[in-house]
Amino acid sequence: MNEQRAAAAGVEEEQARYREALEAELRSFLDRQRSVMAEVSADVAALMDAISGLVSGGKRLRALLGYWGWRGAGGAELAAEPIRAGAALELFQAAALIHDDIIDRSATRRGAPSVHERFTALHARSGWALDAARFGHAAAILTGDLCLSFSEEAFTGVGPAAGIGTPGRRIFNTMRAEVMAGQYLDILEEVAGPTRPRTEAVARAGTVIRYKSAKYSTEHPLGIGGALAGADEALLAAYSAFSLPLGEAFQLRDDVLGVFGDPAATGKPAGDDLREGKRTMLVALALDTADGAAAAELERGLGRGDLDLEEVGRLRDIISSTGALGATERLIDRLADEAFSALARLDVGPVVSAALEALGKAAVRRAS
Repeated sequence: MNEQRAAAAGVEEEQARYREALEAELRSFLDRQRSVMAEVSADVAALMDAISGLVSGGKRLRALLGYWGWRGAGGAELAAEPIRAGAALELFQAAALIHDDIIDRSATRRGAPSVHERFTALHARSGWALDAARFGHAAAILTGDLCLSFSEEAFTGVGPAAGIGTPGRRIFNTMRAEVMAGQYLDILEEVAGPTRPRTEAVARAGTVIRYKSAKYSTEHPLGIGGALAGADEALLAAYSAFSLPLGEAFQLRDDVLGVFGDPAATGKPAGDDLREGKRTMLVALALDTADGAAAAELERGLGRGDLDLEEVGRLRDIISSTGALGATERLIDRLADEAFSALARLDVGPVVSAALEALGKAAVRRAS
């Protein structure tokens, strides 16, 4: 017990110092980019402000997993490589959020207007010509693209360990490609799902979870950190055995919160995933078990942006009554058990083990 308390204290102290170093790295990197963009035009400051706003908050899950992956593979405490890699992961996450909010037509992010809504409001305040919403979407797409470019530059700045042909670079490149493929499968399911076999919806939802979210949220960040520190294939495989089921549980928790979460905690309107027509595992399980009338009502409601709270409540009741909510919670528990069993077999020392356990528990037990 004393060893566990000491490890937990060590995690908290080291993690706080890493966060501080990461914040400084992001500020320094974006300040340099702001100077470059200022030479283009003062108007580009709006894009930089949007990026800075997004990377200034968040849970830092990906960067922290990258750091502890580095440490578990023998990397030095608070070395430059995992700090710079963490900045790259945070910038990639920001880009993904910007584009995801456009695709999902989300008006808010973390309780504030999403980036495309910020640019739409800027257009309206400024009294500019043509369509405000179209400008907002176009400006946000470009902001996300700029953020992707910054992410690549930041990762290159890690140095030789992130060079072409290295394991770290391979994982980083794979991560970026898989997210785009997973995002496409997600939007494809929204439009094609109603015409495809309902019996296969759960399997399709599982593929989306894995490639749109789980791999880039947990598996690849942990692997990148390990690879940068020289982890061998056996350690990287052991990392994946822990982090992939954890990432799937993390996304399933997000799916539950997207329908049943408290807006005060999530920063999103109640039932937002239903209005966006997200065919998550939760919805797939409900459609798989609902009777004809309930399934038809759920199908009619999905993707209706004008759903009021009463209608959201009705769709929630359908999902709950089919047993889909309970089944999803049990799946989260099973995946979490699988992840933590794999973690118990990881030989990375008590501090790194304690850090990964704490991050894992926070990921699957969160309310936002």
